[in-house]
Amino acid sequence: MTSSTPVSRWLEQWQARFEAVPVPKTEESIVFRILVQLMVIVGIVATDVAAQTTWSLWAIPLSIIGSWWSWRQRKKKNIALKFLLAIAMVAMLFVFLGNLVENLNASQVALAGLLVQLQVLHSFDLPQRKDLGYSMVIGLILLGVAGTLSQTLAFAPWLLLFLAVAIPTLVLDYRSRLGLEGIPFALWKSGGERSSSHQAEYSPLVPRKLLALLAVTLAFGLLLFALMPRFPGYRLQSFPVSSPGEVQQQTFEGQNQDINNPGYRRGDGTGTGGEGDGSEPGQVDDTFYYGFNSRMNQNLRGQMTKQLVLRVRSQAPGFWKALSFDHYTGQGWEITDNTKITTVERSPWSYRFVLDNIDSLMETESVVQTYTAVMDLPNVIPSLYHPRFLYFPTREVGIDPNGSLRSPVGLLEGITYTVISEVPVRNRTMLQSYRIPPEVKIPPPLLQVPPDIKSAVRAKAEELLAKSERPLETPYEISLYLTQALKQNYRIRTDLPFFEDDEDLVTAFLFEYQGGLPDHFATVLTIMLRSLDIPARLTVGFAPGQFNPFTGYYLVHNTDAYALTEVFFPRLGWFMFDPIPGHELYPPSIEDNETFSVLQQIWRWVAGWLPSPVSSFLANVWAAVTGFLVTVLRWFWNLVSTSLGGALLGLILAIAAGFLGWLGWTQAKRWLQYRRLARLHPMARLYQTLLYDLEQRGFRKSRAQTPGEFAQSLREHLTPEQVEIIVEISSAYVAWRYGEQQAHLDYLGQQFRLLERSWRSKAKIKLI
Repeated sequence: MTSSTPVSRWLEQWQARFEAVPVPKTEESIVFRILVQLMVIVGIVATDVAAQTTWSLWAIPLSIIGSWWSWRQRKKKNIALKFLLAIAMVAMLFVFLGNLVENLNASQVALAGLLVQLQVLHSFDLPQRKDLGYSMVIGLILLGVAGTLSQTLAFAPWLLLFLAVAIPTLVLDYRSRLGLEGIPFALWKSGGERSSSHQAEYSPLVPRKLLALLAVTLAFGLLLFALMPRFPGYRLQSFPVSSPGEVQQQTFEGQNQDINNPGYRRGDGTGTGGEGDGSEPGQVDDTFYYGFNSRMNQNLRGQMTKQLVLRVRSQAPGFWKALSFDHYTGQGWEITDNTKITTVERSPWSYRFVLDNIDSLMETESVVQTYTAVMDLPNVIPSLYHPRFLYFPTREVGIDPNGSLRSPVGLLEGITYTVISEVPVRNRTMLQSYRIPPEVKIPPPLLQVPPDIKSAVRAKAEELLAKSERPLETPYEISLYLTQALKQNYRIRTDLPFFEDDEDLVTAFLFEYQGGLPDHFATVLTIMLRSLDIPARLTVGFAPGQFNPFTGYYLVHNTDAYALTEVFFPRLGWFMFDPIPGHELYPPSIEDNETFSVLQQIWRWVAGWLPSPVSSFLANVWAAVTGFLVTVLRWFWNLVSTSLGGALLGLILAIAAGFLGWLGWTQAKRWLQYRRLARLHPMARLYQTLLYDLEQRGFRKSRAQTPGEFAQSLREHLTPEQVEIIVEISSAYVAWRYGEQQAHLDYLGQQFRLLERSWRSKAKIKLI
């Protein structure tokens, strides 16, 4: 007889231990498993919709097969399968890391792909409730990733569907935690038929109760959504930008130095804004803004058809500037030395272009904006003034003599880029007292005015300034006043005829037509300021657009494009003025915020129905309240985000605030309960006080129980003396409520006080 080797003994011991491992308790509820699978499917589809991927084509069928396999094999240990799944998950981790390196600026998509792959593998091994819980969490994370990627409300229906599936799933998960086996069929009835089991009839799984719970959840969620402050994003320095593979790589050579506007091509008869000398009469393209050209022909007529062109996520609203023009042609504008494009290249290891620093004595704030083109656009790059860093998928970008950004290719549909701008704070106190230093030399193009109109335009500007109630001496005051004067004294002319070949736009606007097209107002203001030796230029771009609080994006349409005036204050920077009637004096900027955007929109809707004095008063109150809240929230965020000590202090303050809130809520509930009971009949008040007292101690009466049944159900939890008092009060309440018998209130009150004293003593009380 041979003795066993150490290796064989170790194998025998390992096999014995393996066989001794008990089979885990499996989850037997097939309804629970189906609902969890539905949650995962909704999460995968929502991510597909938001990220525009096709994972659901393979992930959903494989996940369903895996769930079926798990159900069939739930009673087995499946050691070999677990080993293979572990290897596959490690492989998926390496695939994820590779995708992350290739798409550093699209990490959410790579994370979503990893979660989908892990869920498919995980679905083959779901024996226990906790394994199903992991799948529920993965479905929730996928939905969250979809929410961060979505730029439209197409994500909303999947969110509602996920919520509708998640509520009964959580109910079944709780039942499983309590060890309740199976689901009685009566739980799924609508409640119209009388069930033999009170637990089944009053279960929250009844469809009408599920619908009520869904409605309450949605209402509460929308309320929180309206009250939730929306802080600017981009706390992490990893910004969205398209992959270079999505863009045809070109450089600034030859014709690429010019602007390519699809609606105004040269030589093919489409539009006239970019042809000849830029002054021929014609019609605007119905899709593309005529101002995105090297020459801006303002002798065009017509209107564009409204169409979404950009989605912008920004830390602050503003004028998304595209181009600036410095040379006035008489009926439009052009860029001096348009072919002198400064080329900026990026590192091959980064998408970031480093642009010029802003030369300003004003305080500036960094504002991050992300732009996504919804359709093909010209090769100008909109941004807030002044762009400092650009994350763009091409190898190089260009900067024209006026500081406008250009791409070597057009902004193709779906392209995404990010800009970090140093935006000057509009300090009106400093600007109103600012005078241009005599030693500063203004570039001649910024003061260019045709000699034959300069004296007439200057005289008209001085005539308007003379109407001011006080002398206007600084460039900022003059610019602001003339902007307002054009709004008030001239009107938009939709019936404006074409200009003659020798007719000047500015003089025709001021002296003949008493107005013009919207963009003509900016031209007139620019030339009037130049006639007064104030440097200015015409700038075109997009208004902020309509802010969608559900997605966090500004929706910018082609009809949001227009022209305004930029005034140069040496050593301070460029500041915009908008003379178009119906517009604000200058576009919104970093002074405006969307922290409480939903409440602001609700308030604007309500204010439209109120009398003007009332709405003005409430608007002042609203501004004060929101300003205070924003200040407090920003202070708290700066406190917790600056250092570890600040984070600990913020945590302590949050805990203290939570405790005080809980204490206040508890006291408020007691006060409301007291007020409610005070309006009841003394007998009803006594009985309701008894129920409230018992509920505070964990004994809550079900609606299915009669007062007598509830009192008898307490016998196994309370002392006989306590139950006797409860039965006595309950019987007296029933006799009064349904038999109209008068109760002995003094005696019952004494008994209730005895009961209250018994809660505070562990010893049994002796009844009198």
